[in-house]
Amino acid sequence: MTAVDDRPITDDVVEFFEALEVPEGYVAELLRGEIVMMAGLDLVHNRIVLSVLKQILPKDFDCLQTQDIAIPGEQSEPQPDLVVLERGGGPESGRLLPSDVLTLVVEVVSKTSVDRDYGEKRSIYAAGKVPAYLVIDPMAAHCVLLTEPTGDGEAADYQVENTVKFGLSVPLDLLDVTLDTSEFQTLPPVKRHRRP
Repeated sequence: MTAVDDRPITDDVVEFFEALEVPEGYVAELLRGEIVMMAGLDLVHNRIVLSVLKQILPKDFDCLQTQDIAIPGEQSEPQPDLVVLERGGGPESGRLLPSDVLTLVVEVVSKTSVDRDYGEKRSIYAAGKVPAYLVIDPMAAHCVLLTEPTGDGEAADYQVENTVKFGLSVPLDLLDVTLDTSEFQTLPPVKRHRRP
């Protein structure tokens, strides 16, 4: 359930979000001033994230789950399914990881996140200058790798988009990794409501 309020976004919203007690089994994100809460995730989703994590970890990178990200100039604190950064990069502690230390963010699409993952989060991560954004869609059985972020705010986007069907490899050149998608499971298709 999403509630929309037309009042201007203020620091009070950020403070409210940071103090919000999220019920067990739910995840909350702040996306351009809107608090979005989702229920627990599907096993297919979690297995895909685990597969990606296992394929990247042997390299010289840290892979973090349930990590909130700080995006400069945005009232957004997204929590991607996986963030990847150079081993030991970023601050030693804290809840927020600055977007400028990230190499890759990964989102695995669910039926309730499809519009946000392809649209709003694409723009948010590009605004944060995250070098690569990987959208893994078990309903469409493909991955979309977005690179070369440009622009600011809601006009931000990625200049390069590479779509790869499940079963084929996804070259993650920034990590020197070729991602094997052959074991990624699928879910029944879902229709998107909005275009990016």
